[in-house]
Amino acid sequence: MPVKPLPKGPGAGGSLDFSRYLPLPSAGGLNGYSARTAPGSYGPQPPASSSGNMASSDLEDLCSHINTKISTIKKTLQLRNMGQEPSLKSVLCKIGHEMFLLNGLLNKMEIEVEHQEKLKNSLKEMQESIKRDYNEAQHLRENIPPHLPKAIPKCTVGLIGKSEEQSKVAEPECVKKPAKEPKFIKEAPLITAQEFEGVPAYMRGRLTYDQINGVVQDLNKAVISKYKILHQPMKSMSSAVRNLYHRFLEEETKDTKGEFFIVEADIKEFTQLKVDKRFHSILNILRHCQRVREVRGARLVRYVIC
Repeated sequence: MPVKPLPKGPGAGGSLDFSRYLPLPSAGGLNGYSARTAPGSYGPQPPASSSGNMASSDLEDLCSHINTKISTIKKTLQLRNMGQEPSLKSVLCKIGHEMFLLNGLLNKMEIEVEHQEKLKNSLKEMQESIKRDYNEAQHLRENIPPHLPKAIPKCTVGLIGKSEEQSKVAEPECVKKPAKEPKFIKEAPLITAQEFEGVPAYMRGRLTYDQINGVVQDLNKAVISKYKILHQPMKSMSSAVRNLYHRFLEEETKDTKGEFFIVEADIKEFTQLKVDKRFHSILNILRHCQRVREVRGARLVRYVIC
């Protein structure tokens, strides 16, 4: 129930008089307030109207606070009485059960959200990895070394297979003599990237991977050109080629028997390489990687293919 306001006491305008509870003033008064001279006064007093307003506002706030507390207690008692009624117990039980189910659903939802967050992060990492691999593959595709062997088209393979089948089915009446197989000519394999990285820095200097393999290709070109002449029959040779043939034979020694080698004259004859300081630096790398070795004798340096 609401609290009744306190009865108004004596004083000006019917308000409570709190003047007797104020502290005594100092000798000369306080902040311009004059001291009372009537008997029973206790010092300087503020104006009667301001003290009355302050007191009434404080009392109204106190009454409002107490009334709020009372209304809260009333609602609590009403809810308690409703919970004790048998007709409402089943409804309250259902509400409690549904709240329990909702709590379980919220827990499951939180677990699912965490799982989806982890899945999103893993998919993001996978996307970045795929993008990185794609960029690397694109870079490799755009920067294929020119010395790698090219793939044989499938159509040519199919034609070769068909021609072989046809030759097996239809055997010619007159058997031709088998053509002579080309004689083997040894070539130096190209330097791999791992071998290039393993070359000491003082030996490698500013030389690049492509420059070294370019020299290897030119050396192989000179070796093939030389030994094609040596395998050629004498009757088909011109005078200039015959001179080269005799020079090749004169340059052979017992140390180079059965080996494939060239000299600086062959490099100048069959390639456009300059036999300079850079060339000899590359030869040092090729000796380090066991692609060539030197055999000296008769004022000649022979570069033997390993």
